[in-house]
Amino acid sequence: MIVSSCRYDVYEAPAVTNYPDDVAIIIIGKCATAGCHNEVSSIGAAGLDLSTWEACYRGTNNGAVVIPRRPDFSTLLYFTNTDSTKGLVVLPTMPINGTPLSDAEYQSLKAWIEAGAKSKLGEVMFPVDANRRKYYVSNQGCDVVSVFDAKKKVVMAMVDVGQNAGATPPESPHNIKVTPDGRYWATVFLNSDVVQLYSTVSDELVKTIPIGNGIAGGWNTICISKNSKFGYAVDYNGGRVAIVDFDNSTSQTIGPFPSTGSAINLHGSALNATDDTLYVTYQESSKLVKIPLVDPSNYEDVNLNPVGPDFSSQALKPHEIIFAPDYSKYFVTCQDVNQVRVFDAATNQLIKVIPVGVYPLEFAMSAENNLLFVTNQEDITFMPDVKGSVSVIDINSLSELKKVKVGWQPHGIAVDKANNCVIIANRNFTGGSAPHHASACAGKNGSLSKIDMITLEKDNSFKPELSVDPYSVAIKP
Repeated sequence: MIVSSCRYDVYEAPAVTNYPDDVAIIIIGKCATAGCHNEVSSIGAAGLDLSTWEACYRGTNNGAVVIPRRPDFSTLLYFTNTDSTKGLVVLPTMPINGTPLSDAEYQSLKAWIEAGAKSKLGEVMFPVDANRRKYYVSNQGCDVVSVFDAKKKVVMAMVDVGQNAGATPPESPHNIKVTPDGRYWATVFLNSDVVQLYSTVSDELVKTIPIGNGIAGGWNTICISKNSKFGYAVDYNGGRVAIVDFDNSTSQTIGPFPSTGSAINLHGSALNATDDTLYVTYQESSKLVKIPLVDPSNYEDVNLNPVGPDFSSQALKPHEIIFAPDYSKYFVTCQDVNQVRVFDAATNQLIKVIPVGVYPLEFAMSAENNLLFVTNQEDITFMPDVKGSVSVIDINSLSELKKVKVGWQPHGIAVDKANNCVIIANRNFTGGSAPHHASACAGKNGSLSKIDMITLEKDNSFKPELSVDPYSVAIKP
């Protein structure tokens, strides 16, 4: 909502704004005025047009300003508040160069948002729709998941996750996945021993399943069986895996799986073609472990750094693993040597070493385009407000096609098949750019980026801010 200047214009407010009367008096009378947030002047006012209820939901160049039922994340309130005891205060106070809203006016806007920010006729902008495509982003620093409407390209909801609202430190939703059947999104937590399932239709909590047998762990990733019945949560701190039965709301913990001569810090995980073997990386070493699920005690360590021309004297620190679409090979990000290593799935022999950017982490794959995308969190770009890139790898030639510069510290990544694009979560965690606005949680906001899968270029019109430390992305098709 920040404006660089108020450019006065000839403008007549629409006869029908669709705001409730008490809200229309405030927004049309004080915000959607000449030179500010109306249809004519919005280009010079952060792109925000408040002239109608529908336009309000399009938000600014930096994302949504109204999130139904979440006044704590609605920036319309941040910029119109002058009393920090009532909520966040972000300068400059709006209306800019005008009289601030009275307490009664501010409370009217807040009550409207708390009640769902409905139209004058009681309509909601995002009615429950089983066919709505969505992006889910876990905000690790805030115990909330941002839910994007993929068509409207704005946040439609902020969902509290975890067991204890306002926990300090946060429970930290680390990894988020949508089940293959599209019914649920699942998340695991660094500081909570549960897996939670939410409906992809209503985004309401369906079930909380305890994991870990009562022993605390740092549950950082989860992969899901192709039949959507089981999840496999990985414990970074204790080297364990929790096999979670979604239908029966039960779990079984296996392990720990110590790698000979190295730490037990398990991280990246993937299932083979038949879902009978789980592959998990040892992030603090140069190995991964293959776990036969019918007999986990018969696990096998795989050396990712065999002696030969590609040998590295330093630990590879494998972060993530993903299989090729035909499951003939698998790819591993090696964060400390800036490589993606490719292995034959049948023999575990190293096929290719692909140099990528600095500190490669997460994968997303487009089987239709034969492309693999890799976030390089610390890549140097020599551009202001940009640190990090996405490597685009051709799956057939096993070569890097290009690097795309995105936001600040890209981490989570997912392919939106329907829109032929790639969505990236930028953590903005250390150093980084100043966010456009504050957050309801302590810390700096991160953002999303988008890459067009045809041009392999960043979409500079898409840069919505999220909450603190957006870490993982999943997509409901």
